[in-house]
Amino acid sequence: MRGAAAWQLDLRPGDADSSGTLFISLGGRWRIDQGLPAPETLNDSLDASVRRVRFEAEQLADWDSGLLSFVAGIGRSCTERGIAIDDSGLPPGARRLLAMAAAVPEQRLAGRPVGPQDPFAQVGEATLEFFRGAPQMLAFLGEVVMSLLRLISGRARFRTRDLWLEIEEVGPRALPIVSVISFLVGLILAYLGADQLMLVGAQIFIADLVAIGMVREVGALMTGIIIAGRTGAAFAAQLGTMQVNEEIDAYNVLGISAIDFLVLPRILALMLMVPLLTLYSGFIGMLAGLLVSVTIFDIGVFEYYTETLRALEFKQFAVGLSKGTVYGAMIAFAGCLRGMQCGRSAEAVGHAATSAVVTAILLITIAASIMTIVYYQLGI
Repeated sequence: MRGAAAWQLDLRPGDADSSGTLFISLGGRWRIDQGLPAPETLNDSLDASVRRVRFEAEQLADWDSGLLSFVAGIGRSCTERGIAIDDSGLPPGARRLLAMAAAVPEQRLAGRPVGPQDPFAQVGEATLEFFRGAPQMLAFLGEVVMSLLRLISGRARFRTRDLWLEIEEVGPRALPIVSVISFLVGLILAYLGADQLMLVGAQIFIADLVAIGMVREVGALMTGIIIAGRTGAAFAAQLGTMQVNEEIDAYNVLGISAIDFLVLPRILALMLMVPLLTLYSGFIGMLAGLLVSVTIFDIGVFEYYTETLRALEFKQFAVGLSKGTVYGAMIAFAGCLRGMQCGRSAEAVGHAATSAVVTAILLITIAASIMTIVYYQLGI
């Protein structure tokens, strides 16, 4: 068999000699881009009379992984038939690579399931995954609490510079996106409220709706979701990449607590900045409500301002700030948890970032529901 003067494959005339040895002569350029033959083309030659296969490569001019794949394929066929292999005629480099490939067992990589999966099986797998991950989540929560206690007692070890860098990243640099979303949400609240309040001639209460809604609930919730998608995913990707590069293992070897050094600054930064972003979000939302009220519904600026001051009480700000603080802690917890749980591959980093956002939003929703019920029962 010849491949346009690129590669040559010859079997010794008669296929097998008196000793039952089949000689396979390889010549020319055996490179993967030369349209090499498949190993299965020689299956018919490996009949019952063949007890041994010997490769000869004196005429081999050039080769790459295409040669290795061809020889390995023939080797598998010979193993299935109980035929011995003699590769002493191959180039030394090819023999070393084949030996290395044979010495390493085949790895089964965790990938996506192939084909459709039963919905009930998906629900079952998700449930089992949750219960398997719950102990790890509780253990990580305990480590974070212990780290906070070490911080209070002055024994936590982290760089203050890292804390300020995280504060800058999650605070000032998040202002543009928080401003845009808060302004649009304020517009929506104003229009929705005005549509109903106009029926009874009470457009002035648009100020109450927007002010209380933004300061107490919507500002904190929207800020939390924005920060979860922006910062929570970044935390997971950063720590996940450190897991891939074995940097966190290096911290452990050096006796440095990765929780204190990496997780604690991120949690503190979000707990400090998310409440401030919540206040800023409420202010931007009220400006949007003012714009709609003045330009569309003929409400005076002074009237809107006076009604806003009358509607807002200190407890509204306290509720918004408390929710912002809790949301910030949960976002940091989810991002750092998924980052520390990350596997050691590029795909695992992407999965950790996605999981961090989903976990953070789920925790925020649960916390918002619980806190709203508690504040309502307390009359706050």
